[in-house]
Amino acid sequence: MNSKAKILITDDEKIVRESLLHWFQEDGYFVETAASGEEALAKFEKGKFDLVLTDMKMPGLNGLELLKKIKEIDETCIVILITAFASVPSAIKALKDGAYDYVTKPIDPDELAHLVEKAIKGQSLEKENLLLKESLDEIIRPDNLIGESMQMKKIFELIQTVSPNDTTVMIRGESGTGKELVAKAIHINSKRKYFPIVTVNCGALSESILESELFGHEKGAFTGAHYKRKGKFEMADGGTIFLDEIGSVSPKMQVELLRVIESKQFMRVGGNDNISSNFRVISATNDDLEKLVKEGKFREDLFYRLNVFSIHIPPLRERRSDIPILAYYFLNKLSKAMNKQITKISEEAMNFISKYDWPGNVRELENAIERAVVIGKGDEILVEHLPFHHNIIDEPESKKLSAIEKRHILKILLENNWNISRCADLLDIDRVTLYNKIEKYELKKYKTQ
Repeated sequence: MNSKAKILITDDEKIVRESLLHWFQEDGYFVETAASGEEALAKFEKGKFDLVLTDMKMPGLNGLELLKKIKEIDETCIVILITAFASVPSAIKALKDGAYDYVTKPIDPDELAHLVEKAIKGQSLEKENLLLKESLDEIIRPDNLIGESMQMKKIFELIQTVSPNDTTVMIRGESGTGKELVAKAIHINSKRKYFPIVTVNCGALSESILESELFGHEKGAFTGAHYKRKGKFEMADGGTIFLDEIGSVSPKMQVELLRVIESKQFMRVGGNDNISSNFRVISATNDDLEKLVKEGKFREDLFYRLNVFSIHIPPLRERRSDIPILAYYFLNKLSKAMNKQITKISEEAMNFISKYDWPGNVRELENAIERAVVIGKGDEILVEHLPFHHNIIDEPESKKLSAIEKRHILKILLENNWNISRCADLLDIDRVTLYNKIEKYELKKYKTQ
């Protein structure tokens, strides 16, 4: 029994009030009484009560009217009505207006005690569930989306502003800055948070595979389609679809995407039935989409449809004050995961980390700290534990053409996760030439595994 639960008993008959008062006090409740609806309302406005027991028929403010006023003040309060003349219409009216239940006179003490106990236990469970849900909301946060720089504080403000709405969002920034983390932050702070966020890497898939991935396919739609399969848009029903690397989508798929985003309807590959899905769209790109629109490589109408609300994530080199915070965040996380006692980063190593430009941004920083934790022996990370003596240019200030070329090629490789075809296109050279340059400058792709 909850001895702290507070009950307010309202009845114009003194004998009923006093009987109920003694019954519930003996059961360990805190109990107050009122002789009228007006007195009960005055007491309710002054203090918090978990449950109100009130007579249905009283002079002045009757039980149903008191019920309505109590619910206006505190919707969570339990109200049980007492009546000598129970009728179906009055019972239905009471329950519609928010009453928990009603009992008839003469009152059975055991029956009423059981009803009150059940009601208060249910109320307590609801409160616990609400607190649990709120605590889960606090725990579930994107992993690496941290920082105290003015740029990051601005991003947090933008996330807070756009999350509650269903506005379409485009997240822009270099590779490795955390665009997917921002998308997840928007989703988990939105009304769609209890539905999935479905991620599609548009740049990693060919046109035909991307079409099947987004829209799904029917059995026998193409060679190898042995089963019917749902697409990502269908999976995102009620939630969010995150279209990463949207700038790499082909012209044909751009037309399809525009139609689906506007209508929220599509057909599976090889199918004839229209499928509806209620999803929110968040996209991301590290491409200059305005330039692609001018060149005719990206549809202007799709660009404006996706770019309703834009969030730009600055590269790590433009928010250097966040580098030590991120470095220690990754150190603590990875040390625990590997069961190591590395708790510090040496002053020399931190100075090195803070001055480095991080072309691969947060992702590259995490990989560097992970490598350092793997090979570290003592309780702190030293400069020699960092991977840069393999990858960084020996003469960073050199004005020689070869040093400048080496730096530029390495930057492009890191920004594009060593995608040789994409890097060759960006550098305007063929793949063979790029491989020769990598060999010439002894550039190595760093792997943590």
